[in-house]
Order: sequence, then structure tokens, then C-alpha cells
Amino acid sequence: MNRDNPLVLGIETSCDETGIGIVRGSRLLSNTIASSMDEHARYGGVVPEVAARAHLEELVPMIRAATEDAGIRLEDVDAIAVTYGPGLSGALMVGVGAAKALAIALGKPIYAVNHLVGHVGADVLQTDADPGTEPLEYPTIALLVSGGHTSLLLVRDLISDVELLGETIDDAAGEAFDKVARILGLPYPGGPQIDRVALGGDPAYIRFPRGLSHHKDMEHHRYDFSFSGLKTSVARWVEQTRDAGETVPLADVAASFREAAIDILLTKAVAACTDLGVPRLLLGGGVIANARLRELAVERTDAAGIALRIPPLSLCTDNGAMIAALGAQLIMAGHEPSTLDFGADSTLPASVIQG
Repeated sequence: MNRDNPLVLGIETSCDETGIGIVRGSRLLSNTIASSMDEHARYGGVVPEVAARAHLEELVPMIRAATEDAGIRLEDVDAIAVTYGPGLSGALMVGVGAAKALAIALGKPIYAVNHLVGHVGADVLQTDADPGTEPLEYPTIALLVSGGHTSLLLVRDLISDVELLGETIDDAAGEAFDKVARILGLPYPGGPQIDRVALGGDPAYIRFPRGLSHHKDMEHHRYDFSFSGLKTSVARWVEQTRDAGETVPLADVAASFREAAIDILLTKAVAACTDLGVPRLLLGGGVIANARLRELAVERTDAAGIALRIPPLSLCTDNGAMIAALGAQLIMAGHEPSTLDFGADSTLPASVIQG
């Protein structure tokens, strides 16, 4: 196996995107994604059984498409990397099973890696659009925000030392966007819809609560998040307005909700950087596509003297390239492959980088 510049195929099936990525060392060769979002839209959210079935249908075509895009043969790869947690159990099992089958059939080593740490690993990739990416410096704080996860990590080293500082204690931020969109009569997925409707709205129109931000919460939940109360507050405000016979100002409500959610995300992330003396913040996850989040992140980090890193948006959502990247980093650092006795772990802690 080429340990200096390994060719790695990554498989990501933790939720509703079937992601196949191929990298050579830190160089991105292919990032191929098939989403089952349209199927889930009929139900207003991700249905685990539907996601798992979609992965089964898409894996083989996506692997073929990725190898063609990268200009390689499947037998050329040095190793297979796969997400084995956290995520939806059934969805993860499809990816893990496929990765093991490939590894056995091709006689290649396999690396079982952590989905959350993979989001950080996306930042090490060099692309055609940005071939001169500066190496990721350590330690760094990573804020990962998606439909299934809202986590704040202290990354002392990508492949050996990741600590979970805080996470959501109820809804993930992406879930809150979906639920509030439903309250406002907007279609799924809620993030892009709220972003669209919030244009022209007044983010200060309603002061919605910022969860776990009171002084009494700081001792035990300084870096944790809660969005359930925010969602409920929006629902009550909308209900009371309608009961009064008034028209709900959708743009203002959407903008006010979005501001509250983003405010608490960035307040806690910047606080972690300041408290721990880490002048670097990395953003990852699908919610990073939110325009206001990126805009406010630049403002907050500039004001605090913190260096901000945001991978290309195509690498922020769940994808196989980030998994391949993490696998390649493990190989180049001399880590041994995973054995075949690992299984899908839906609650895998962020501190466990490789299985």
C-alpha cells in the first residue's frame, strides 16, 4: 500500500445522502453524491427505512460514477474508508456492509472512521478551485451543524485527539429549521426555505429565546445547545398571532428565528475559542450553507481575532470525500487498518476517530 500518497475510496451513508469520494493523499479526485431528499420531502423529514433503501439502490451506480470521474479503476485504490457512526443505524449498516464487501473482494485494507471527525477532515482537501489550501492548524475548535448533529469539538489533532465540548441536548439545529419551516407552512427541507423567506425580513422583529444561554446554564451546559424551546416559542407566537386574526409576517418570523439559532451557535463557538485560547474556528455540516450563518461567522470571528475556516460548500454536507480524506490521513500517519469485526455504531462518540 502507498502510505505516502494513498489512493482512498470513501463511503458515507450516515443519513440521506449516498456519498462516494476518492482522494489521493490530500488531493480531491471525485466527490459523488446521490440524495434521497425528494423522497423524504413527502413525509416532512428523513425516514430511516427510506434512507437505507435508497443507499442500497445508489451505492453501486455511485461507486461506478466516482471511479469514472476520478479516472481510476476500482482495483487501483489502496484502501477503503467508511463511516461507521454516528448516524442512522440502518443507513450506516448499508455503507459498512458495502465497504467490507469491497475490501474483501479487492483484497484492500479498510478504515472505519467517525462521521463527525470526517467533517473536520474535509478541510484538509485540496481542490482544483483551491489547490493551495493551507494545512489545518491545531488545536482548532470545530462547530458542526447539520440536520442530525450539532456539536462543538476541540480538535487537538485530527487523527488522534478529538474532544467533544458540547452538543445539542434535544433537536439538532437542522431539525429546528425543518420544524419551524413546517410551522410556517414552508416545504422540506426547512433550511433553504427559511433562508429564502428571511430575505428582506427583520431579524430583530421578535426576540426569540437563545437556549442554554442564561447564567444558570453555564456551569453544566456552557458549550451545549438546545433548540426545542426556540421552536416552541416560534410555534406559540405564530399561533397567538393567528388566533388574534392577524397575518403572520413570514419574512420577519423567519429572519428572527434564523437570527436566534445562528446567534447561539456562534456565541458558544466563539466562547469556546476564547475560553480555551484557541484562535481558530472551523465550520462544517449542511447548515453551513445558510448565508446568514456564514456572514455572521465572519463578523464574529473578525471581531474576536479568530481565524475562520469553511470548507467548500460541496464538502460541508455529508459526503464520501471527507471520509476518504480522513482515511488517507490515518494511512499517511502510519495507522493500521481496522479489522473486519467493527459494526455500525449510531451513537459513536466524537472522541473515537477510528474503529
